[in-house]
Amino acid sequence: MKVLEVAKELICFRSETGNNEEIKKTFDYIKNMMSLIGAKVDIFEKKGIAPVIMIRNHNSLDFDALVLGHIDVVPADDKMFKPYIKDGKMYGRGSLDMKSFAAVALNSMQYVIENKLPLNFGVILSSDEEKGSKGTKAFLEKYAKIKAEVVLDNDVGGDITKIIAKCKNPVFVKIKAKGKEAHGSRPWEGIDANELMFKVISNIRKIYPAYDLEGKKPRNKWVDTLHFAKIEGGKVANIISDCCEALCDFRLIETSSVEDLIKNLKKCMVKGVDFEIVSSSTPVVMSEKNPQILEYKKLAEKILNKKIKFEYEGGATDAREFAIRGSTVIMHSGSGDGMHASEEYVEVESVEKLSEIQIAFLEKLALAKTK
Repeated sequence: MKVLEVAKELICFRSETGNNEEIKKTFDYIKNMMSLIGAKVDIFEKKGIAPVIMIRNHNSLDFDALVLGHIDVVPADDKMFKPYIKDGKMYGRGSLDMKSFAAVALNSMQYVIENKLPLNFGVILSSDEEKGSKGTKAFLEKYAKIKAEVVLDNDVGGDITKIIAKCKNPVFVKIKAKGKEAHGSRPWEGIDANELMFKVISNIRKIYPAYDLEGKKPRNKWVDTLHFAKIEGGKVANIISDCCEALCDFRLIETSSVEDLIKNLKKCMVKGVDFEIVSSSTPVVMSEKNPQILEYKKLAEKILNKKIKFEYEGGATDAREFAIRGSTVIMHSGSGDGMHASEEYVEVESVEKLSEIQIAFLEKLALAKTK
C-alpha cells in the first residue's frame, strides 16, 4: 500500500464532524479497500450517533494489538480538501489530525494480513472525535467485551521524536446565570445576568488562572487549565440581559479530581448563577517503565536514528476508554503543525517512518507470541 496516496485520498473526503454523507463515503472507501485484502469490516451505526468502523484480521473481540483513531475533521475551506506536497510537507485538512496516521493504520492491517502475522490485530476509526466521541462510547457499549493488550494511539500528532506518557482529563462545564430584564437605560430596575457571569468568571480565574501567548505562562505546563469556549448573554442592545451561559473547557491532570473541581466551582458561584458538569472522562497515564512502551521506544529510536523523549499532553484521547480496561496505550504519531488551522501539514518523512515503526513493533509482538 502506498501510504501517502491513501492519506491523500482520505484528505479529499470532506468528513467534517456531522457531515454524514461524506463520512459514509469515507467509510465506504475504507471498507472496499480493506475487504479486498481479506479483512473483516464492520461499520457500527446507531440512530443519532456517529458511526464507527472496525477492521479485523480475525473474528474475536480479543486483540493483541489495536490501532485507534478517527476520520472526522474540523471545518475548513474547500481548498484544504485538496492536499498537496511542498518542501517535504503535505498540506490539507486532516493531514496531521489525523488522516495520514489513519492511512498508516490501514497499511499495518494490510501488512499483517499479507504476511500472515500470528496476531489478533484491529483498527478502529471513529467519526465524531472532534466533538466528544459519543460514537466511540456507543460502540464500546455494544462491543462491551472488546479488549486489547496494546493500543497504538496515533492521534497525538506533532512530533515523532516524542511519546506521550500522559494525557489530561477533559471536563466540560456549563455555567448559567439568571437575571431580570429591564430597559437598557434603567439598569437599576433589572439584574444583569452578564454582570453576574463576569463576577463568577473573575472568581474562577483566581483558582484557574488564564494563560496566553502574550501574557502569563506556567513554568510547569503539566497543570490544570481552563478556557472559556463560549459565552452567550443578551438578546438585543437596549435590554438588560436576563440570562447568560458560558461553556468551560477544563483540562485536569491526573492528581486533580472532578470532585475537587466541583468543590472549587461551588465556591465561585454567586446568587443567581449555577453550573453543571456536561461531560468528563479520565486521564490517560502510562508508566514510562512499561516494557511494551520501552520496546516500542527502542524500535522507534533505531528506525529514526534519534532519541525519543517522553512528553505530557493536554489534549484528550479516545484511548482512555481502553486505558481504563487495562490496555497498554502507546501514544505516538508523526510530525507536523497547524492542527485545526489554515496551514495544517504533516511532514511526509514522518508518515513513512511511523509506518515503518508500527510494522516493526507488530512484527516484534508476533515473534514474542510464537515463542
